[in-house]
Amino acid sequence: MAGKNDRQRRQARERYRRQQEQRVARQRQVRKRTLVVASGVALAGLLAALLVVFLPSGGGKKPAAAASSTPTASATASTVAEPAHHCTYTKVSGETPSSVKVTLPAATPDYTASYTATLNTNLGPIQFNLLNNKATCTVNSFVHLAEAGYFDNTQCHRLLTSGIYVLQCGDPYSTATTKLTCSDTSTVGTGTPGYEFASENLTDAKYPAGTVAMANEGTATTNGSQFFIVYKDSTSGLSASYTPFATVSSGLDIVQNVAKKGYSCQYAEAGGGAPKEKVIIDSVTIKTT
Repeated sequence: MAGKNDRQRRQARERYRRQQEQRVARQRQVRKRTLVVASGVALAGLLAALLVVFLPSGGGKKPAAAASSTPTASATASTVAEPAHHCTYTKVSGETPSSVKVTLPAATPDYTASYTATLNTNLGPIQFNLLNNKATCTVNSFVHLAEAGYFDNTQCHRLLTSGIYVLQCGDPYSTATTKLTCSDTSTVGTGTPGYEFASENLTDAKYPAGTVAMANEGTATTNGSQFFIVYKDSTSGLSASYTPFATVSSGLDIVQNVAKKGYSCQYAEAGGGAPKEKVIIDSVTIKTT
């Protein structure tokens, strides 16, 4: 009996060790793709509701925004002259639902095109003007994902209402039917398209209301699919580390009304929380103008 009990205790200890390792790994993921608040902003105000980011992360999402008052890594602007004539997209391993696997975007973007994007949501359309001449490779990726249906039937998973004012979207794990719990064991906020690429348009980047920018993992080459919509000026709260790639031309009031209703749960590490009012992206329509 003693030998059997010893084996059971060893097995229990081993299970506990594995659980702890998995928990640590999840916590690391939670810090990914998170908006990092710029230094110089009052710490108390930032921690009250933060972050990109965007955002998945911290108690709430892994790839979105972070609840830190200083960047964990400095993102630098792309050295490629814009509009870019060539783009580099690097395959990465990571947490991405197999059902939404996509190919790499074309390495040769249509840098002369003018695009608009319409997020067809359950609350109404939100239209963007895509900044193809300032963030060509980012726009090329966004158009590629949109046309592949990558964003279809997903919901915006993170809302920040203090220090920075953004709604984060674009995570394939945050499906239309997913119940957002803000649990640190959730995969929501960790999704990627299976590739990453460098930041653009960061020189003197500002984030006034209506800006649409990429969330990342704190470095300049970790852009994927997650993005955020700024519904109130956040220039003082964000460092110039997130590629602005579009501006909202209509529908910003939808995001502002969602923000007024706050969140249903709060992310412990990332800051902010799950929007109390669901924002479901039914589809994204791209139009070449």
